[in-house]
Amino acid sequence: MAGPPVRGSSIPPVSVPQPGPSGSFILRFEQLAKATPRRGRDVALRALDVTLAVVFLVLSLPLSIPIGLVLLATSGSPLFYRGQRVGRAGRIFHMLKFRTLRRGAEQRLGPFLGEELVGRTEAETTRLGRWLRATQLDEVPQLWNVLVGDMSLVGPRPIRPRFFEELAGELSAYWQRLVVRPGLTGFAQVRRGYETSMAEKLAHDLEWIADRSVRLYLRTLATTAWRVLRQFARGLVGRGA
Repeated sequence: MAGPPVRGSSIPPVSVPQPGPSGSFILRFEQLAKATPRRGRDVALRALDVTLAVVFLVLSLPLSIPIGLVLLATSGSPLFYRGQRVGRAGRIFHMLKFRTLRRGAEQRLGPFLGEELVGRTEAETTRLGRWLRATQLDEVPQLWNVLVGDMSLVGPRPIRPRFFEELAGELSAYWQRLVVRPGLTGFAQVRRGYETSMAEKLAHDLEWIADRSVRLYLRTLATTAWRVLRQFARGLVGRGA
């Protein structure tokens, strides 16, 4: 007697993203973040994000279009780096950057973090990529992430799912970063350097999350703009020499 027909659609797909955090990790921190009360000022900050992201995207077009064309001509596709990052309430999104590394570098760099990641990234960076990093123009596509709501202009820097899960296990308050959107710039970034410990960066991120006022938002953006302009000028001089 023949058995019942086998239909491939009867087997549900695996819901846990690979690579990425476990389903229990996402559910646990999603519930904690969503249980945190929202504030009226968050609406004002989101309005500022949308308005400024549109303005900056339009202003950046005269640079972004030539950069894209040169990238395609010298390195081929893909034009953008799309890296998985943890967003608000544990939602995973793809953060965009102009590609500055050789093809396949993201997979080779995946297991590393901190100073070792910095050293290995330098070896993978293309000639044009070094100039984009020096001037910070590789970050321009993240304005799209801000516009669609994946990120904010100001907030904790987004981190890969794998490392977020590890750090959440080591630092008990790390999950609180999920209360807000990750940022293109952040309070920790304008106060401390890249090599600062994760625990110290978290302290500054938590200070931003506790305050997250329009005044602090604008002050952080102004400080970042000044730093970016100085770095952009140094990058132009350095590559032109």
